[in-house]
Amino acid sequence: MVESAAKPEFLEILTAAAQAQASNRPAASMVVEALLQAERTAKQQRHLYPSEALSGEWQLRFATGTRKLRQGGIALSKGYYLPRFVQGQIGFEPSPDATDRFQISNQLQVGAIRFRITGPAKYLNKKNLLAFDFTQMELAVFGQVLYRGGFRGGRMQADTFEQQPIAKLPFFSFFLITNDFIAARGRGGGLAIWVKAPV
Repeated sequence: MVESAAKPEFLEILTAAAQAQASNRPAASMVVEALLQAERTAKQQRHLYPSEALSGEWQLRFATGTRKLRQGGIALSKGYYLPRFVQGQIGFEPSPDATDRFQISNQLQVGAIRFRITGPAKYLNKKNLLAFDFTQMELAVFGQVLYRGGFRGGRMQADTFEQQPIAKLPFFSFFLITNDFIAARGRGGGLAIWVKAPV
């Protein structure tokens, strides 16, 4: 966990982005640059975060998209704060059997409509990388579940998760984990900040 008396500027910006209300939050361009600096610093200093630091529920606060470049590769697109009327949340529930195994959930709620997907995940501590696969989905309106069932192969996909090579799975590469927020790059190249959800 990153805790320091003298915070680097990028950490101050990211902390402000995680805590700020709409009226006083840092500009999106500053947050993107701070995320890139945090990622570079984590690689240079080889920060390793324990798997238990991810446990719990986290609300999506800020994200970037990506765009393909003509000459190949990808570039980050402009970052954005998640609008108030949209609630994105990710959760990591540790497995009682292994410290590097989780049940991951990803939920999006707009008004009364909630879409949630879940599945198995494994954490590679030496790389701060969480590989996962969503295998179940749920759709609810006003708290009433309308559909619950398999997602992209369902139970069969969950049963073969352990045999899947990391290169074929979606993942998050975490480069900053604090008590209040986490930051990661996804397999597609985008960056995101999640803040600890209130209990």
